[in-house]
Amino acid sequence: MTGDYMELEELVKKVILKDLRAEAKKHGIPTACRTKIDIAKDLPRGALEKLVSK
Repeated sequence: MTGDYMELEELVKKVILKDLRAEAKKHGIPTACRTKIDIAKDLPRGALEKLVSK
């Protein structure tokens, strides 16, 4: 579990919040008053990896 969280943190560092929020809205994930890591936890892994490769 800890390894997954650390890997998630590394991915989140490479993503701009504006892009992360836009992707979250496409998936119906609320973004108000949430940190990048909280939003990333709720996103499907493939969507997050797609943002990182942008």
